[in-house]
Amino acid sequence: MNETLERLVNAWRLPDLRRKLLYTMGILVIFRIIAHIPIPGVNITALSQLLQTNQTISMLDLFSGGALTSFSVAAIGVYPYITATIVMQLLTPLIPRLEQLSKEGEQGYNRINQITRIITVPIALLQAFGTVTLLHNL
Repeated sequence: MNETLERLVNAWRLPDLRRKLLYTMGILVIFRIIAHIPIPGVNITALSQLLQTNQTISMLDLFSGGALTSFSVAAIGVYPYITATIVMQLLTPLIPRLEQLSKEGEQGYNRINQITRIITVPIALLQAFGTVTLLHNL
């Protein structure tokens, strides 16, 4: 126990590691705050009844970190980014320019990551619209 506490104190003394730990904790706090801000116009009581009666939707709430309970802005979580990453991996061998970028090393890898982040936004909009439509039709 004492050795573990000593390791934590030593990790906190390293400026680079301390900065990374504070950054990670800050991101977690921001996400938890955003997860409790509901989208305007959502009937929270009807949504909570749906979550109690539909186990599949309840599992989606579990995967979103509880953000679906209040139908917050963070309800879709990281799914759009994961989807964008999969799309880019599938398109890389099909589009010659992407394949060329993948062979350029670190610079090409960074450009592919930038494109992935850019296409995450429209995918997030589509997934959010799909989620709202699905919940509205249930």
